[in-house]
Amino acid sequence: MRGVTFPGDHTVEILNFPDPTPGPGEVVLEMKASGMCGSDLHSYRRAKGSAPLGRRPPEGSGPMIVGHEPCGVVAAVGAGVPLAEARVGDRVMVHHYWGCSVCEHCRAGWSQLCARQAPIVYGGGNGHGGHAQYMKVPSRTLVPLPEELSFQAGAAISCGTGTAYGALRRIDLAGTHTIAIFGQGPVGLSATQLAAAMGARVIALDVSAERLARAREFGADVVVDPSKDDTVKAIRDLTHGMGADRSVDTSSNPDARAAAVRCVRTWGVACFVGETGNVTLEVSPDILRRQVTIVGSWTFSTIGQAECARYIVDRKVDVDHLFTHQWKLEQAEEAYRLFDRQNTGKGVFLM
Repeated sequence: MRGVTFPGDHTVEILNFPDPTPGPGEVVLEMKASGMCGSDLHSYRRAKGSAPLGRRPPEGSGPMIVGHEPCGVVAAVGAGVPLAEARVGDRVMVHHYWGCSVCEHCRAGWSQLCARQAPIVYGGGNGHGGHAQYMKVPSRTLVPLPEELSFQAGAAISCGTGTAYGALRRIDLAGTHTIAIFGQGPVGLSATQLAAAMGARVIALDVSAERLARAREFGADVVVDPSKDDTVKAIRDLTHGMGADRSVDTSSNPDARAAAVRCVRTWGVACFVGETGNVTLEVSPDILRRQVTIVGSWTFSTIGQAECARYIVDRKVDVDHLFTHQWKLEQAEEAYRLFDRQNTGKGVFLM
């Protein structure tokens, strides 16, 4: 089979790999959709020879297939897999992490927080991902895909949309809240769509006019361009001088992160979702003396992923509308060159 790899320095290679065979406790998926996530760009842009987000492939493993938003159909089942976990033909998403399977975090479905070993991240540098014809994973990473959802919607829920949902749940977003969402890339736009579905008033922020226009389509009540406006002042002006009840930063931009904290009201909650980078804050005026809570939210659990899918079905959230570009694997170089500009919607590989 052929799979997409990132050698580094903004390059893509499509290489030949052996078709996978499931071992005990494993399944092989026939891939149907594999989403493009903003965090892919860290690996795509990295210098050749460096590890993607600090995770090195196993010694001697060679290039790794990327793509950590996998969705497909079970094609083969290994020995010892319970029928309740996987049968040939099942429509499934993948929770793209795997740890020791026995620590308290793994048992709760949070394998990425494994207390006993560095987790495998499928498509994230140390485990083969979904930008290929087939993908092998432990059966316990599978999350059922409801019949009402398309495979590309399942791919979005497998990281970007699921991450947005997890963040909104972490900050207890309510319909009475005003929320400022910094960055309207795939995760931020998902957060805007879901927050609007939850009844919140949404202030969407981005420096891309195209992405702000998309945010309006997805339910944003107000849009703000931080390159043209004093962000914190604009949000306070929109909230009677009080500030937003909640904020989420998906951009990883240091200025946006600081503004996400400073724009919330007294007793407000700011959530950081975007990977890497840093932020500089004044502890007393920005946090301490306003009783502000800062939350970090890293993706979701298997339970949260399934909950997100059910919520989207029940509320009839049009996740498919997130996708502006559908690609074939052989178009991967063009797809990531366009995605790297960070002014488009979400892309997906369809197999």
